[in-house]
Amino acid sequence: MKNVMQIAGGIALCLSTFTVKAQTPVTTGKTDTTIIGTQTQTGWDYKKNPTVDSISAKYRDKIVTNLAVVTMDQIFPVIGKYQSTTNPEASVITITIDEQNKGIAWIDGLPQGRVKAMLRKSPAIYKIPSQKTEEGKDVREGTLVFDKDQNSLQIVLGKDYNDIDPVSVFSTVVNSTPVKEETVFVKKKPGKTKPAEKPWYYTATKIMATDNSTGMK
Repeated sequence: MKNVMQIAGGIALCLSTFTVKAQTPVTTGKTDTTIIGTQTQTGWDYKKNPTVDSISAKYRDKIVTNLAVVTMDQIFPVIGKYQSTTNPEASVITITIDEQNKGIAWIDGLPQGRVKAMLRKSPAIYKIPSQKTEEGKDVREGTLVFDKDQNSLQIVLGKDYNDIDPVSVFSTVVNSTPVKEETVFVKKKPGKTKPAEKPWYYTATKIMATDNSTGMK
């Protein structure tokens, strides 16, 4: 009988020790976790910790939000379609950016054909080099300027590009209408002269698109 009571006492002692261990908190370093049976309880949350909150509060106002995506139209504002009321020979033209070389713009709709322009000063001052179009027409050197604030486009062909002051080539244009110039004669052969070809001016207003297309071809 004495042996039976000793065995029963030993079993009870083991069960008591197991229960105490099952309820002992286990520290992981990050949270204090108490394991009770099969359930886990978390007793510490860093987001609610006053020390962490006081440190992060110093930097909340300094967080930089994500910048808006810059579109191709914003980088190259010359892209788009233009309508002219002063040049019936090219009432509507389109300007696109070359896919291979973003420094080159293509002007479609001019009477000379498809004309190439080269970016010289950002965002929208271009030199038009002398060239022969695919239509076989000769294009004299000129300048293209788009004024984003005024939403206006100016082109002149037949005047050399001015590196120092590109806009100065339009000084003979008043109120978007070319000033009548005097005819200049150049000597071709002794005793013979022919009138020099006058510069060709073009003015237009950009047609605002309803979508945000890039205008690339």
